[in-house]
Amino acid sequence: MKLAILGGGGFRVPLVYGALLGDRAEGRVTRVVLHDLDAERLSAVTRVLAEQAVSVPDAPVVSATTDLDEALRGADFVFSAIRVGGLEGRANDERVALAEGVLGQETVGAGGIAYGLRTVPVAVDIARRVARLAPDAWVINFTNPAGLVTEAMSRHLGDRVIGICDSPVGLGRRIARALGSDPREAWIDYAGLNHLGWVRGLRVAGRDELPRLLGDPELLGSFEEGRLFGPEWLRSLGAIPNEYLHYYYFTRETVRAYREAGKTRGAFLRDQQARFYEEVKRPGAFALETWERTRAEREATYMAENRRTAGAGERDADDLSGGYEQVALALMRAIARDERTTLILNVRNRDTLRVLDAEAVVEVPCLVDANGAHPVALDPLPGHAAGLVCAVKAVEREVLSAAESGSRATAVKAFALHPLVDSVHVARRLVDGYTAVHPGLAYLG
Repeated sequence: MKLAILGGGGFRVPLVYGALLGDRAEGRVTRVVLHDLDAERLSAVTRVLAEQAVSVPDAPVVSATTDLDEALRGADFVFSAIRVGGLEGRANDERVALAEGVLGQETVGAGGIAYGLRTVPVAVDIARRVARLAPDAWVINFTNPAGLVTEAMSRHLGDRVIGICDSPVGLGRRIARALGSDPREAWIDYAGLNHLGWVRGLRVAGRDELPRLLGDPELLGSFEEGRLFGPEWLRSLGAIPNEYLHYYYFTRETVRAYREAGKTRGAFLRDQQARFYEEVKRPGAFALETWERTRAEREATYMAENRRTAGAGERDADDLSGGYEQVALALMRAIARDERTTLILNVRNRDTLRVLDAEAVVEVPCLVDANGAHPVALDPLPGHAAGLVCAVKAVEREVLSAAESGSRATAVKAFALHPLVDSVHVARRLVDGYTAVHPGLAYLG
């Protein structure tokens, strides 16, 4: 099988290749084509992958190209992991938002909208090319904002594009461990949008163990989300939120922490990865060792401002090993080999969440087989969650409309309607600020 990885010069690509190296079953991926616009980044990542494969017999053959059509042609699977505007763009997203006193995180609030506005046109072009050059391929979308981008691509690829995220998997794993259960044997009742979901139950051998967790303050304080949100708030919700809901529930504190930080997350990653790519260019550099050292620092500092605001301490060692690459591998296995499994994925809603229409992309448990991902029936969201999900989905739809029409007024509307942007005047200044720093937003009239 041929796998095309778009954004193939990206820092996390070795995680995906490492997962492929561990797959020895019949029908596995035998050819990986990396595509990126930056030839130097492609070269650096190719070096890391070559060192990963040194002692692995019959490792998937890796090639690299800057020609998108060449990468797509004949692919069985396409991983879309692009970052339009690079990490400099992410740093600008944060800077412009914080100057207005609002959040600029890359998937949440103003930053997520800005990122979506410049990414959707590129993602739509990719979807159209896939439909033309690899009509039988399955697209697995890693690109953030994952739910929004997956919905944009689904308008051209239907159910053959599936979005993935490791946040729900990590959350379910932490809850199961806190309860003393094997995460592999737990059914996670999770529902919402990407980076906007809640665990409403966790069943082991048919029994919902979440009430036991919510009733025990010591257990609630034993894992990351319990420390991040606080046991009292979790008991009030009657659910365990995705970590990204910290931006919604503790907005003022998080904005203050981000403004007081010496460097935003995007700026930190921009500088960190620039050092990595520069170091790997040296002829005698140990590319894999350099990558592993850089990744360890990256994972340890994930959502550091939020944890500092909540007094949540350092991340647990078990949460430093990634995870989205394993979700991707399980998804590919299920489709390519009909190895049926259940995964939490970003897919078209159908009638799963009744507050949204059938075409809305949601993040829910799915049964996956050779015919793709099928969302399972779920209980309705509680009122507070349904309201937030509907509000954010409405914003996503305005982003899609602005990207299609090029309307500045619609872009302003998207910012102004977001729950984390508190003024139409701020929304207008945000559009001005982002169009000034992002050439990719020049299409907004």
